[in-house]
Amino acid sequence: MRYWVSQAGGLVDAEHARVSVLDHGFTVADGVFETLKVTDGVPFAITRHLNRLERSAEAMGLPAPDRARVLLAVRETLDANAPLLGDFARLRITYTAGDAPLGSDRGEAGPTLVVAASAMKPWPESAAVITVPWPRNERSPLAGVKSTSYAENVLALARAHEHGAGEALVPDTQGRLCEGTGSNVFIVVEGRLITPTLATGCLPGVTRDLVLEWADAVEEDVPFSAIGDADEVFITSSTRDVQPVHRVDARSLAAPGPVTAAVQGEFARRSRADVDP
Repeated sequence: MRYWVSQAGGLVDAEHARVSVLDHGFTVADGVFETLKVTDGVPFAITRHLNRLERSAEAMGLPAPDRARVLLAVRETLDANAPLLGDFARLRITYTAGDAPLGSDRGEAGPTLVVAASAMKPWPESAAVITVPWPRNERSPLAGVKSTSYAENVLALARAHEHGAGEALVPDTQGRLCEGTGSNVFIVVEGRLITPTLATGCLPGVTRDLVLEWADAVEEDVPFSAIGDADEVFITSSTRDVQPVHRVDARSLAAPGPVTAAVQGEFARRSRADVDP
């Protein structure tokens, strides 16, 4: 594999793809990132992802990424690795504050940009999820920012795997349903399709936004307990698309239910018709 690393001036082989041990993204998780689905060498919804990367960087007080440079890095990375990526892959764009002194102060070296890709298998047709009690802080300055500070998500996902599940759902500090560790969540209650509002601190997911545009869904604050009473549940992410949930904790659900199946079908149809909606 070859990776695009700004300090190296572009593409380098894996054994030479290195960033400094003083990079603020490594020492204090001072950075942002995006993950995209790549089908047959084409990244999906790249404009929306780059818009969010820029919003996240602004929220973190980082210099705005050079969009033309990012697009060049993406294209070169995908072209260089095309034979190894197959027809379904994951692309990650990471953008950090760059080298800095040990501690919280930023340095003056300028940002680091890394673009990497890897082949991946499609997600299972449905997922089991668990609920965990560790809340998302909707009042945090990082609420809604796709930062590289992912330790809370790592721990919650590890708990899910310990319980035979593929994702963990978390509340916010007010006890409202929020999101998954790497996904947004939708529930169907008495025929209504609902996803938590951004006020809960959940990430404004690209797939979440598209489902809101393409389906009869609403944003609404609901208690965390609503997940246990929902008629249908599905989770969304940039690589999962729309994934039905067949189990929440110990409770089994139809997967997909009729509403979820309709959303899946519409999402598949529209995303095939436009790779950059």
